[in-house]
Amino acid sequence: MWEFSTEPEYQRKLDWAREFVHTEVRDLEVLGVDRDTLLRLEEPLKQQVKDAGLWAAHLPPELGGGGMGQVKLALLHEILGQAFYASEVFGNMAPDSGNAELIAVGATEEQKERWLYPLLEGKLRSAFSMTEPGAGADPTLLSTRAVLEKGTGEAGGDEWVINGHKWFTSNGPTADFLIVMAVTDPEAPPHRRASMFIVPKGTPGVNMVRTIGTMAEPCEHHLNWSTGDSEIKYENVRVPADHLIGQPGEGFLLAQKRLGPGRIHHCMRWIGMMQRAFDMMCERSLSRYTHGSLLSEKQSIQNYIADCAAQMQAARLMTLQAAWKIDQAGAAAARTEIAMIKYFGSRALFDVVDKALQVHGSLGYSTDLPLELMFRQARSFSIVDGPDEIHRVTVARRILRGYQAREVPSEHIPTRAAGARERFAAALEALSLNR
Repeated sequence: MWEFSTEPEYQRKLDWAREFVHTEVRDLEVLGVDRDTLLRLEEPLKQQVKDAGLWAAHLPPELGGGGMGQVKLALLHEILGQAFYASEVFGNMAPDSGNAELIAVGATEEQKERWLYPLLEGKLRSAFSMTEPGAGADPTLLSTRAVLEKGTGEAGGDEWVINGHKWFTSNGPTADFLIVMAVTDPEAPPHRRASMFIVPKGTPGVNMVRTIGTMAEPCEHHLNWSTGDSEIKYENVRVPADHLIGQPGEGFLLAQKRLGPGRIHHCMRWIGMMQRAFDMMCERSLSRYTHGSLLSEKQSIQNYIADCAAQMQAARLMTLQAAWKIDQAGAAAARTEIAMIKYFGSRALFDVVDKALQVHGSLGYSTDLPLELMFRQARSFSIVDGPDEIHRVTVARRILRGYQAREVPSEHIPTRAAGARERFAAALEALSLNR
């Protein structure tokens, strides 16, 4: 159990990671080099992470990870959130990290040999292809179909034929293979209709329509992102039957196993980003003199600092409590807490970054500081991994299960008074006789 302290051995690892991120990884952001050069520069840094025993820490030891549990992972991801390339250097870059977890849970040994282990070694990149133009927040509306055709493949093997239209396929531009979610049984219950497939990117019929620029990652940007969002049309894409992950109809189950703990990692990285923006805001308030005093001496700025500190602390403790609950009882038992931190954390991040940008004025709005990028990224987090409104609905519904409707409110004072007088009748009578 995590009790506001960390065991000394792991704390030393966290201290090393914090120093390493601040002194080594952050500098990658400002070099202005191309993507290939950046990847070469990252290689010795990745080796240092591996030597420190922190590479791909989200995975179990048999897959080269640390097997740490969600609380320890959360504390590490808080540090990784303070540098844009840190997740990549530590082997936790989305969507590869989530895809690796999904394959680790549902794949066969043969699939792991072909796809998972090269992914973990950084030899392959992956994409997650689920969202459609007509199905985003509600994946039960997916229309992409996968149909099993018997004996149509090489040497007479069975093949899945996939047809559909996806967009916002994360990491689509640079992926070597895609994990595609498609309906395999449209007559099944809503959450048993879809399945997951591994589709190599060069497969005929995988048509990359375009890379979609977003506020968070425009098509042209001063940072060399390895990710990006693609619009893809799958037109009679044929893959062997053994490219199915898990069993038919397990797509939603696998997606939840991928997304649940992943939201802990996201939220803790947001807290790291908040801390970086907060540090910049505090530094600026002590440095900028205007209208007769430092910004730090103005009540409105002091309110910003106090409110942001409270939001950060609340988001951090909520996220660590959710991580602790996953460690104790599993992700299913922590669904309410996971949903709650998603919308609370994204709102807190946006507020902190917004106030930090405001304190910096035009300098914060410019590309001379990382705040403008943080601001654009922060806005996306209320949408990705399910819009905040959906998570609020989840929390409300799960909370309301613990209550029941009453014709007369349980706190109705006249009703309570009648029951209380009956319960205390003997005592009241004895008191009246003794007067």
